[in-house]
Amino acid sequence: MLRPQDGSTRERRSLGGLWAFRLDPAGTGRNAGWWRARLPGAREMPVPASYNDIVPDLAVRDHVGDAWYQTVVRIPAGWSARRVVLRFDAATHRAVVWVNDTLVARHEGGYTPFEADLTDVVAPGDEARVTVVVNNELTLTSIPPGIVEDTPQGRRQKYFHDFFNYAGLHRSVWLYTTPHTRISDITVETGLDGAAGTVHYAVETEGAQGAAATRVVLRDAQGQEVASADGAEGVLSVPAVHPWAPGDGYLYELEARLLGAGGEAAGGEVADSYVLPVGVRTVEVHGTQFLINGEPFYFRGFGKHEDAPVRGKGHDDALMVHDFELMEWIGANSFRTSHYPYAEEVLEYADRRGIVVIDETAAVGLNLKTSLAFGSRPTVSTFNEEGISSVTQRTHLQAVRELVIRDRNHPSVVLWSIANEPDSSTSAAREYFAPLFAEARKLDPTRPVGFVNSFDQCQVTELADVVMINRYYGWYVNNGELEAAEVALEAELNRWAAHGKPVIVTEYGADTMAGLHAVVDTPWSEEYQVRFLEMHHRVFDRVDAVIGEHIWNFADFGTSPHIIRVDGNKKGVFTRDRHPKSAAFSVRRRWRPEA
Repeated sequence: MLRPQDGSTRERRSLGGLWAFRLDPAGTGRNAGWWRARLPGAREMPVPASYNDIVPDLAVRDHVGDAWYQTVVRIPAGWSARRVVLRFDAATHRAVVWVNDTLVARHEGGYTPFEADLTDVVAPGDEARVTVVVNNELTLTSIPPGIVEDTPQGRRQKYFHDFFNYAGLHRSVWLYTTPHTRISDITVETGLDGAAGTVHYAVETEGAQGAAATRVVLRDAQGQEVASADGAEGVLSVPAVHPWAPGDGYLYELEARLLGAGGEAAGGEVADSYVLPVGVRTVEVHGTQFLINGEPFYFRGFGKHEDAPVRGKGHDDALMVHDFELMEWIGANSFRTSHYPYAEEVLEYADRRGIVVIDETAAVGLNLKTSLAFGSRPTVSTFNEEGISSVTQRTHLQAVRELVIRDRNHPSVVLWSIANEPDSSTSAAREYFAPLFAEARKLDPTRPVGFVNSFDQCQVTELADVVMINRYYGWYVNNGELEAAEVALEAELNRWAAHGKPVIVTEYGADTMAGLHAVVDTPWSEEYQVRFLEMHHRVFDRVDAVIGEHIWNFADFGTSPHIIRVDGNKKGVFTRDRHPKSAAFSVRRRWRPEA
C-alpha cells in the first residue's frame, strides 16, 4: 500500500482538523445508525490526536468501547475522471468506516493504515459525510491483548502492557486520487558490490489494459539520473554509489512510470507515476556482529513511545523533530518502535536523518503469567485456546504482514521485532511464534528478525537472528544494590553470549523523579539513575557479544494508574515534556565524548 503523494498523476488532501466526536459507552450507535445523519450530541475533537486527555473528564479518559468521529468533505470537482480513495494512517484499535450511508472499510489493528476506494460512492463536486467508529477494547484475541471486565461502576479495560491505552484517530486521514490505471505497489531491495550499488525493484500495477509498459528512473540527491530500466521488475546498477549509512541519510529517488501502449518511444502517455525514496545499503548478521554495509554497527539509543501530554499518541511533526534533535544532542544513533509501529512520518524522517530503527509489532503483553502485576486476573499458562489462542495468532500474523509490507522500503529499518516480552519459556510459545518468524522472513528476506525477551530460560530465541533482552538488574531485581546487580547482569549476558548471536539490551532503566537528589545510592533519585546506567555500561563494555544498548526510556510516558506508577513511567532520561534529567548529560558524555 503506497503512501498518498502529490505528483503529476496524483493529488492528496489532508482531512486533519476538528471532527465531530461522541463517545458511545453503551454501544447504541451502530444499531441506531449514527452514520446516516449528523452525529447526534457531538463535541469537536482534533484529528490526529488521542481523545483521552483532551477533555478533563475521567469518563472520557477511561472510556471503554466505541468512539464516533464524523466530518464532511467536498470531493474536488477536478477529480471526475480519477479514482478517489479515503485512507486512515491509523485508528486505534479497530474501526468501521461509512461514507454517506455506505459501509466502505473495516480494519483490525491500531497502528497500521487502511483505505477504501470511494470512486463509486462519491461524486466529484459534491459533499460526502465521513463517519468512523473507533473501538479501543482489548481482548485475548487482539494485538495487544487485554480483558474487558463488567463492574458495578461500569466496564473496565484491563491490559497487560505498561503504557496507557490511548485511542482514537492518532494519525493523518487522507482523501487522495490516482488514475484508474495505476501503480499499486513498489518493492525495492538494495545491495552493494564494491563501489557500485544495486537496486532490485518490483512494480505492481492495477487497471492496466493492453500493452501498458513500466519504466523506472533512479536519480541522485541532486536530481541527476544515475540509472534507468524498462519492465515491471529488474535490477538497477549504480556506479560510485553513495550508500545510506547511520548518520548519513543519503537517499536516491526512484520514479516508476506506467506508460500507455508502446511506451514513451512510441508516444505512449504516462498513465501514472510514483516517486519512492531509496537508500542503498545492506544489513546482515555475522557471528556476534551486526553489519550495516559490511561494517560492525553498535546500537546506541532508546526504547521510545509515541506519547506526550494532551495529544497522547497523536502524531505531531513538531514533537517528532524535537525528539530527533534531542537524540542527536545526546549521541543516539538508533531507537526501537516500542511497542507498536510508529507513524510513517517518523520512519521517513529517520531515513533522511540516518537514524537506525528496530521496527516492532504491537504484540506487547503476551504473558498472562505476569498479568496480576497490572491488576488483571492471574492465569497459569499463556499460549492455549483459553488464553493467547490460535485466533490471537492469526491476528498477530496479520499484524506482522502489515508491518513488513508497510515498512520494508525504509532503509532506516534494519531489524524486525515480532513481539515484546512474551511468555517465551514454553514449547507452546515456540509453536505460536515459529509461523510468525517464517512469515516475516518470507515477506522480507533482507533483514534479520528477532523478538524482545524477558526470560533467562527461553524456547523462542533459537528462532531469532539477534538476541534482544530487557533486563532491570538494580531496579526490579537487586533494587538499590548496584554492586550485586553488576555481578548478576554480567553473568547473564555471558550466558546469552554463548549462543553465538549478537546481543542487544533493548531495555534497562530506573524510575527517576526529576529534582529528587541524594548523596548515596537512593532509588528514584537522579544520582541513582546516573550510577545505574554507568554500571550497565561498564558491563556492556566487558561482554563482546553485546552490540547495542537501548535505554528504557527516552522520555517519561503515561501509563494506567497503579501503585508502582506515579503519574506514569519515570524511567526517561528526559521528562515527559522533554526536559533533561542528570542522566541525559551522563549518557551524552558516553555517546558523544567529543562534545
